[in-house]
Amino acid sequence: MIDFKTQYDMAPNVALFYAMVEENYLRFMKGVEGIAKDEFHFKGLEGTENSIAQLIKHLAYTDLAWNYRIRGSAIPDDLEQIYGPSEENGKLPSVDCQTPIHTLLDQYDLVMTELKETCVRLSDEDLSKGVSYEGKEATIRWGLWHIADHNRYHQAHIHLMKKWYKEKTFASFGFGKGK
Repeated sequence: MIDFKTQYDMAPNVALFYAMVEENYLRFMKGVEGIAKDEFHFKGLEGTENSIAQLIKHLAYTDLAWNYRIRGSAIPDDLEQIYGPSEENGKLPSVDCQTPIHTLLDQYDLVMTELKETCVRLSDEDLSKGVSYEGKEATIRWGLWHIADHNRYHQAHIHLMKKWYKEKTFASFGFGKGK
């Protein structure tokens, strides 16, 4: 039977929200499994889109930010150097083309491990607590839902990039128009 995995040592409602995050994260990881370096750094048919590498870096950073927001503290400077920034001049930061996929995936995995550790310490009552988010206040419950939703949103972008990469590859071999 398909259901959320809520067997961690977490408060029941926290476990449910964490399970939503984990479900989307695991689906995401499966979606980028075995991706080639060229595809990882591919920026779309016109070269103007965010690459899969950029999207992974963005997800890792924003999830890290949520984790520290939930903890009630700022991201440590050393982690900010590794993961940040989320945006540069309103756009996702570039990722060096020499960066292997496993580096970004390992970094993202560490973020998820830390988030799980944070959720283990939360009570169901903590879910109603407010945290600062984009100049407003959001509950931790909404934050966990947002992490899952944000991941799912960018999975659609990654699937589109993979589709365009295949189209471009087939077109370069003379199999179709490429668009």
